[in-house]
Amino acid sequence: MFALLWEALIGLVVGAVAKLLMPGKDPGGIFVTMIIGIAGSIGATFLGQLVGWYKQGQSAGFIMSILGAVLILWIYRMIKRRTTSTA
Repeated sequence: MFALLWEALIGLVVGAVAKLLMPGKDPGGIFVTMIIGIAGSIGATFLGQLVGWYKQGQSAGFIMSILGAVLILWIYRMIKRRTTSTA
């Protein structure tokens, strides 16, 4: 139970730092920020294992998680810009 709380708290911090690094209009509040942080960590872990930076069972560190969350925000903004400019 505490592991899930810890993961949620770290996800919130990672998502908040990513939103601070990429200021602008982004979706949601605290829960969406938490989901962005957790998804950034999962994405950074996956890409790091794919490239060979992490072994099986290792997870991404704090900085890579932030970079993953920034990448997710960037992709979101690209998709949103494309849908709003064509509509």
